[in-house]
Amino acid sequence: MTEAAERAVSGADAPGQPAWELLLPAVGAPARRRGRALQEALRDAVRAGRLASGTRLPSTRELAADLGVSRGLVTEAYEQLTAEGYLRSDRGSGTWVGGAARAAVPEARDLAPRAPGVRVDFHPGTPDLSLFPRTAWGAAQRSVLARLPHPSLGYPDPRGLPELREALAAMLARRRGVVADPERLVVCSGVAQASTLLGFVLRARGLRAIGIEDPGSPEHGRLFASTGMDTVWLPLDEEGLSPGPLADSGVRAVVVTPSHQFPSGISWSAERRGALLDWARAVDGYVLEDDYDGDFRYDRAPVGALQGLDPERVVYAGSVSKSLAPGLRLGWMLVPAELLGDVVERKRTMDLGNPVLDQAVLAEFVTRGGYDRQLRHCQRAYRERRDALLAALAEHLPGTRVSGIAAGLHVIARVPGRFGPSARFVARAADAGVALRPLEEYGTARHDDGDVRLVIGYAHLSPSAIETGVRLVAEAVGA
Repeated sequence: MTEAAERAVSGADAPGQPAWELLLPAVGAPARRRGRALQEALRDAVRAGRLASGTRLPSTRELAADLGVSRGLVTEAYEQLTAEGYLRSDRGSGTWVGGAARAAVPEARDLAPRAPGVRVDFHPGTPDLSLFPRTAWGAAQRSVLARLPHPSLGYPDPRGLPELREALAAMLARRRGVVADPERLVVCSGVAQASTLLGFVLRARGLRAIGIEDPGSPEHGRLFASTGMDTVWLPLDEEGLSPGPLADSGVRAVVVTPSHQFPSGISWSAERRGALLDWARAVDGYVLEDDYDGDFRYDRAPVGALQGLDPERVVYAGSVSKSLAPGLRLGWMLVPAELLGDVVERKRTMDLGNPVLDQAVLAEFVTRGGYDRQLRHCQRAYRERRDALLAALAEHLPGTRVSGIAAGLHVIARVPGRFGPSARFVARAADAGVALRPLEEYGTARHDDGDVRLVIGYAHLSPSAIETGVRLVAEAVGA
């Protein structure tokens, strides 16, 4: 095909595959069907967007020569599709793909979670994405691109780049008190992938169920269910996981959030931490510690990670989802020696490792102090927003009791029963444009005292938005 003709009909196919090649099977049809087959191939290419609206097609002489068919066959196809509106022909300027292609090309849908029509969204779990350090992150990217050797762009160690594993191990040992051997640290796509990796490995070893905290994150159950494991709700009290139900459950693995339990906000007592580890040793089991917000402490010293007490029984997982942005999809897990080989092999077959450039940028960001500066910046902002929420609740919903306020990115608000019941309270708030999530959505436990228990996230909202949201709720429920 001539160079000009090839440029004219190069569509949205794979690199190196011009759209005219899609017509070759058509010209291989029996002679009596060749004309119709050519028309159908052209029509399908326009409908699918392979030939986009406005694309100039080669002349009938050029295309006929390249396809090895008569010019009359191509002319007839052009005339037919022009009559149908797929093509348009301007005298003296050639044949073009017509406007019909615009309606035929589907738009990509965005299925990211959104809250349309909501004025104030108090759902927990989201940081303030406007705090992402764009300038510092961009500087780290430029530095990495300038120095990264070409071989580093090949397939990485499934565990992650050595420089990132070393940087994370040093940071986690310093900030969270973990036993952090970089050889046992696996970089993964957040805690979600860490959970599924562990689920697949444990199931292959014969485990069929895993315990999750009640109340706790329903996402833990869904993630492990995707690996074929059943989940068992295990009740909590004010000190942590209740030992009796745990012992009676028959499970040999649990997922916990002991430093700042989600969603109750409690910090497990030392006794319950020790009891959990004793249980794991007794049943030859494992604990997945989800340290989802371990760096955010406001009114007390940080509570060290459980993993530091027994790194052979605790799988420690964390991510940058709260400190930087969930869209980065970067996290880590520290794995007991007995499980490490299986986890790394599963990671290798799952995705061959996380993107090299993203890992190198995070390593640069951590080692140059950018990560610590970001955490300090976020901590100041989130403390201010927590205080704004407490003040707004005291002013607009008097009598509300709040717990879990010393750390994290959410609180538990216990609103007096006179404003309830819970379902009506949440529905009235929604009518006012405020999204709230009741505590009962996070487990099986129910309370019969009539109070409305809410899990209120605040980190992603400005102080003024927090005050507005609480005021709208108060007006909606008649406070």
